[in-house]
Amino acid sequence: MRSHPFLDYFASVSEFQRIDFLWRPFLPDPDDDLVLEVAVAGRVDAIVTYNQNDFVGSDRLGVRIIRPQDFIKETRI
Repeated sequence: MRSHPFLDYFASVSEFQRIDFLWRPFLPDPDDDLVLEVAVAGRVDAIVTYNQNDFVGSDRLGVRIIRPQDFIKETRI
């Protein structure tokens, strides 16, 4: 199997996140609930996704949902 430099880097800077509390069901799609639970447990500021409508209400848990292009604008130096 060939490795991918970006995925290798991403894995090397990632941290295992234990989830002690489940918020399910919170969102319409159970797969999205998993993403939101990791975000809450990891105390992230935002989830970057094109699927903003799938995460409506996540702000009640302190997680903003932003589009990739807005994330890029916010992080430009």
